[in-house]
Amino acid sequence: MPAIMADTLDTLATPCLLLDEARLRTNAERMRAHLAGLGVALRPHLKTAKSIDVARIAMTSPEGPAIVSTLLEAEYFAAGGVRDMIYGVGIAPAKLPRVAAIRAGGVDLAIILDSLEQADAVADHARASGDAVPVLIEVDADGHRSGVAPGDRDTLVAIGRRLVEGGATLRGVMLHAGDSYSLRDPVALAAAAENERFAAVTAAGALRAAGLPCPVVSVGSTPTARFARDLTGITEVRAGVYMVGDLFQAGVGSVAVGDIAVSVLATVIGHQRAKGWIIVDAGWMAMSRDRGTARQAVDQGYGVVCDLAGRPYPDLLVADANQEHGIVALRAGSAAALPDLAVGARIRILPNHACATGAQYDRYHVLDGENRVTAVWPRINGW
Repeated sequence: MPAIMADTLDTLATPCLLLDEARLRTNAERMRAHLAGLGVALRPHLKTAKSIDVARIAMTSPEGPAIVSTLLEAEYFAAGGVRDMIYGVGIAPAKLPRVAAIRAGGVDLAIILDSLEQADAVADHARASGDAVPVLIEVDADGHRSGVAPGDRDTLVAIGRRLVEGGATLRGVMLHAGDSYSLRDPVALAAAAENERFAAVTAAGALRAAGLPCPVVSVGSTPTARFARDLTGITEVRAGVYMVGDLFQAGVGSVAVGDIAVSVLATVIGHQRAKGWIIVDAGWMAMSRDRGTARQAVDQGYGVVCDLAGRPYPDLLVADANQEHGIVALRAGSAAALPDLAVGARIRILPNHACATGAQYDRYHVLDGENRVTAVWPRINGW
């Protein structure tokens, strides 16, 4: 369906996804400058943005580098001219033909894995196709998810040798410090970044000591990228949600609430005045069911409610949600006054998790500094 342009927030159909272009550009430049000061390359993770227009602002060149989380993203960004990508989810053997098709289009698409079984499948693919597909071994930074233990030299070397002997290209190691998302204290976050760095350098050293190549040493998450103070031995940092921010990252301390560039535009559709509720047309289908801030020091409900200029109302949240109804109310215990929002009034809602909220939409309505809609940027979803 073709995008319909509108000049003001009053004429958009709601709910819809807004993007503040100035905040996006500021966030992207801040991360670039921070990592440049530490002497490492930035590889933006495009899983949050899912838009070539956003990617071109975040990347250091139109051809990349970048990292994606789905092969559909890889295909989409390849069609947009991105030529240097990592598919950042452990490879399933059945996906190798699709990887090969993307690579055949002139894209340097690397994959990741963390087991000998995967390495065998990749080696078989390389021998059969003649495609020396580049591979990074995923290393476990902190017990958060996948990866080989950084001190497990035998497994690292065995995987590396299996790949090289099978005709694939061993490009290096990559880590993701996912446990950093549970932190808040800047000192603890800096320590998590250093732990990530040390684990990466340890794993790279094990491969090199065995005579195996390891040109790329890749780490990254938005919190550790933001709080890293020393990246000696690291060649690149990956991060994604920093571009647009969200309430969860604000709770971590990676961004400020004033940095959040995405919001959902919603319309007031009713009131339950005896309960102190304002009902809006943005429920959990519009905001997503992500309630990640409930595990943080400040629970932001389903999102923080702002006026049309993007300024948060004091203590006003989407406190509860049904599929298409949002229940706007004051934070429990607040002494603030409920704003007088008539039926038909419009609000903006800052999301808990930009990736999950963004996944509900197929486009961004892009705002300038005067909150005028200046463009509609398509975004993709799916795998």
